[in-house]
Amino acid sequence: MEKMKAKINGFVMAWDDVGSGPPVVLIHGFPLCRRMWEPQVSALTAAGYRVIACDLRGFGESESVGSGLSMDLLADDVAALLDHLGIERAVIGGMSMGGYVLLNLIDRHPQRVAAALFMVTRAAADDEPGKLRRTSLAREVAKGRPEVVTEAFEEILFASDVPSTRPDLIARVRTWMEATAPEGLKGGLLAMRDRRDYVDLLGNFNVPSLVIGAERDRAVPLEHSRVLAQGLPAARLCIIPGAGHMANLENPEAFNRCLLDYLRGA
Repeated sequence: MEKMKAKINGFVMAWDDVGSGPPVVLIHGFPLCRRMWEPQVSALTAAGYRVIACDLRGFGESESVGSGLSMDLLADDVAALLDHLGIERAVIGGMSMGGYVLLNLIDRHPQRVAAALFMVTRAAADDEPGKLRRTSLAREVAKGRPEVVTEAFEEILFASDVPSTRPDLIARVRTWMEATAPEGLKGGLLAMRDRRDYVDLLGNFNVPSLVIGAERDRAVPLEHSRVLAQGLPAARLCIIPGAGHMANLENPEAFNRCLLDYLRGA
């Protein structure tokens, strides 16, 4: 695995660049980092793909640069990483918040996306209660209480039985959340709060797409995956049975099978 760092679009970005073959870019969710993709990196590289897993601005090992985080900026960062790597087009996948970045990429940089992988994410913007929750959490982070984000998200990231059956998985993901810089937490919350609603625009996105939903997702209920799959002109839906929001870690075998079946037929 080649771990990379370079100045990209005005900040120091960290990413892994693994394997050889057609490029697949993976964008993590909130409040996580590229380490969440470890089971997928292994499976995809073994199947003959080059996998680039990046840490978004303010997350993981990437630099935090001031305020003003937005989905436009995060999408521009990913496009700039492709420029840096000399990749004109790639299959790009995003989980949850990463899916919001992916929608923005398709909207504003469609020529960079050869195929899209929408993983436990949604096209709809937050409703008003959702926006208020994100605003409240961002305020708590600004007051020096970043732990409120870990506490809030740990509640909803997993299927309800995972805390008792797989405490090791909970602990591992908690360490990633706790390591996220306060600037990334606050900026990510506000960027998600203010993101565009794409539900009515999905019909314009003529990119081959895979939508992965999770049967027991408490963060992004399964109906959102169905909305994406039905709204996109060229989409396939794959549902991970028994899994919650962290479906790629809760049931990596089924998740990887969805990815590879799609990529081999794309």
